[in-house]
Amino acid sequence: MSKTTTYKYDDLESAVKKYITENSELELIEKAYNYAYEAHLGDLRKSGEPFIQHPLNVAMILTSIYADYQTICAALLHDTVEDTSSTIEEIEENFGPDVALLVNGVTKINSINFSTDNEAVIANQRKIFVGLSEDVRVIIIKLADRLHNMRTLWALSEERQKKNAKETLEILTPIAHRLGIHKIKSELEDLSLRYLKPDVFYSIVERLNQTKLERDMTVSDMLKDVSELLNEHDIKHEIKGRAKSIYSIYNKLNKGKNWNDIFDLLALRILVDTEQECYVALGLIHSKYRPIPKRFKDYISRPKTNMYQSLHTTVFGIDGYLFEIQIRTHDMDKIAEYGIASHWSYKENGGSTPSKNMQNDMEQKLQFFRNIIELQEENLQDEDFVNTVKSDVLKANIYVFTPKGDVIELPNGSTPIDFAYKVHTEVGNKMVGAVVNNSIVPLDYVLKNNDIIKINTSKSSLGPNKEWINIAKTSQAKNKIKSFFFKKDKDEYINMGEEVLKRELKRKKLSQTEYFNEKVIKRILEELKLKDLEELYFSIGSNKYTVGHIINLILDEEDTKKEDVVDKVIVKENKTTNIKNDILVEGIDDIKVNIASCCKPIKGDDIIGYITKGNGISIHRKNCHNIINIDERLVNVRWNPNITKKYPTTITIHAEVVKNPLLDIITKAANNGVNIENINTVSKSSITVYEVTVLATDKETLDKFINDLYNLDFIKKVERLIK
Repeated sequence: MSKTTTYKYDDLESAVKKYITENSELELIEKAYNYAYEAHLGDLRKSGEPFIQHPLNVAMILTSIYADYQTICAALLHDTVEDTSSTIEEIEENFGPDVALLVNGVTKINSINFSTDNEAVIANQRKIFVGLSEDVRVIIIKLADRLHNMRTLWALSEERQKKNAKETLEILTPIAHRLGIHKIKSELEDLSLRYLKPDVFYSIVERLNQTKLERDMTVSDMLKDVSELLNEHDIKHEIKGRAKSIYSIYNKLNKGKNWNDIFDLLALRILVDTEQECYVALGLIHSKYRPIPKRFKDYISRPKTNMYQSLHTTVFGIDGYLFEIQIRTHDMDKIAEYGIASHWSYKENGGSTPSKNMQNDMEQKLQFFRNIIELQEENLQDEDFVNTVKSDVLKANIYVFTPKGDVIELPNGSTPIDFAYKVHTEVGNKMVGAVVNNSIVPLDYVLKNNDIIKINTSKSSLGPNKEWINIAKTSQAKNKIKSFFFKKDKDEYINMGEEVLKRELKRKKLSQTEYFNEKVIKRILEELKLKDLEELYFSIGSNKYTVGHIINLILDEEDTKKEDVVDKVIVKENKTTNIKNDILVEGIDDIKVNIASCCKPIKGDDIIGYITKGNGISIHRKNCHNIINIDERLVNVRWNPNITKKYPTTITIHAEVVKNPLLDIITKAANNGVNIENINTVSKSSITVYEVTVLATDKETLDKFINDLYNLDFIKKVERLIK
């Protein structure tokens, strides 16, 4: 069993330097340690050790699975916000947004008491699972955090020990299994059993100890024999005895197996260089040692759901003892031990293609957590939700095949689009159709277990359709489609941003040479942490930053300028507009027409004319409640297609209370060619409602402006007003 260890920073530095070589990354890890050390100074754990030992132990656990530098930093800092006066803002300022995101994620999880003891606590599980979806590294830190806590569980009361062990076994170990992190999962299971059923645990330990000497000698002889066999056939290999975990032995005994029936108490693991050598080694072993029928499993051609690959066979070995032998490559062994975290090992050791594959699998596994969010949105009862997570979501995968027989794992509900992007990004981007089981299917076809899918591609394809984002099930496919359009639109955003900024400078009569020279540009780029001028233009064009915000930075008088921009919105009464030639009345050439003030239609709206008494024809939107039930005195009218004049219409904007919201609203209007004529605040509480009269050339322009408003985080609802 694992024991907790007292570490120093030098131990951590030595461990991370084995695979992290970038000086800036190593410096940030040291900075994180020093920050955590100062924050926790004087605090003790219930075990009596200085508190800093906990984050240091968590970081050390993560180095064993080659965690990246941001994850190590977050591990060191993960308790600072929860247990000290530190804030997330300080963490972000000192260590960057990625580390802050991870620390915040772990803090959120740690603030929730997750258990299945009662309904109120079960309800909180929902929040936990949703919290886990932000970044898979949050989950990995949480697993390492729980592992160290389990190693020091002896310091708590027996009641707390059993409660924590039950939580670990029911909630965290299935997640570790789902992510394939065997290295952590196995120890968590053994430690949980130790505290939940100590009699059973120590009974198994005692029986293992009684036979240990005999087993060790037998394994050593078998190991030597198999190694000589492989050497005779020039197969470079590494071979070692493998210990069966106590929890897995308990599981088998619990299912009714006798001690002597547990074949893999005696076990070997053989590591070779290539997949081909796995099968050659298997053939050699079977030629010398008789295999047991039905005990052979090929997880290389058909990997497990958590990416695990290996050949398993049970043979009659030396002196008639049964041996379970696992054969796999070194790369497969990394995946078997680290699962979803194995991509770190690949990346740091320089393998480019494996790293990319691991990243793709990592993205795929995130879909598991997004499935859980979708379940939450279905408003299931608390117990139903937890049961669904345990019984369905953890198993909600299908296995389909390429025409060559390669197995692809996808979430339930996946489509040919998800399959194509899982195979390769370019296959998805060039896809023009799909064939499933020799039949052409639509792209929204829901794939089933054992489907054989062929993707038809074309070199002349212009790329995916934006509608595919709504059809795809996996975040991997959705993100790749979005990435395609992001790259395609980038130049357009840059040009748009440059044009908008220059136009705004000109409108404000600010000389570009005086107000937007190299010195000013450099200051703005540094303040916004942007790489170059092109990135600044892109940020404006893509609405990451409003042009008004950039102008304020140029002038370096943000608050004053915000007030100036809002003050320039003119509050005035609507003027009568001559629209005689803008509205064409069926069968009548010369008649007075006017726009109805109740619904204020603009070009592009479906309109109808109402013959008033003495005031000509009043033009209404067809859905205006003032004329919708009127059958008489209506006349067909239509917009003159040649008009470009702007007409007033009124919208209501529901917004959260934030500082200077009108500046962003006005800037969005300017960016979309819409003029704001009047703004009234009609309601003000937790949500502020603005009644805004705007001038727009047509409905398409207005709709674009309204859609753009929804990109502002504080905007809750925007709608056209009919009085």
